[in-house]
Amino acid sequence: MSAHVFTCIFLDPSGSIYVRWGRKECPTNTTEIVYTGIAAGGHYTNSGRPSNPVCVPHDPDLGQVSHESAFGSLFGMEYETNDFGSNLINKDVPCAVCRVSHASTVLMIPGKLHCYSGWKTEYSGNLMSGHYGHAGASQYICVDSSPDVLEAGSRDDNGYLLFGVKAYCGSLKCPPFVQDTLFKCVVCSK
Repeated sequence: MSAHVFTCIFLDPSGSIYVRWGRKECPTNTTEIVYTGIAAGGHYTNSGRPSNPVCVPHDPDLGQVSHESAFGSLFGMEYETNDFGSNLINKDVPCAVCRVSHASTVLMIPGKLHCYSGWKTEYSGNLMSGHYGHAGASQYICVDSSPDVLEAGSRDDNGYLLFGVKAYCGSLKCPPFVQDTLFKCVVCSK
């Protein structure tokens, strides 16, 4: 972290932090950027991978080389769909860690594009997760509606893969949901 970020947090300790998935910047609506980074997580085939993705900074402080045979792993995140933008498939996903000083709570609401009354919209987008048939656990994340890509990230390395999330009728009642429609999402603060 830069000295500037420490100063801001020290002078105004209130607020909340969230990750803006799929973008390199924070929204301009009273947010402060903590850092930009690379969306990452465990490999989609690893059954022991952590479910939560992380936003790793572009300027890491690296540890020593390990020769242990037991370890966790971290791979870059890739879009695996073109449903939310042309030519996204196999592109690497950026992220930005954002701080809002006007709010103490941040909430992601799946299935909505707008926040409920009394809540402020940070950003809206598309609900994404790992593939339902892959071995590794994944998490539902809200990827910005105007997804961006990392400049050098189009090698199809696979890793933490993102797919659009479809409604599946049954215990999820249809209506109001509709079979095979993609979920939207919104990140709200208060």
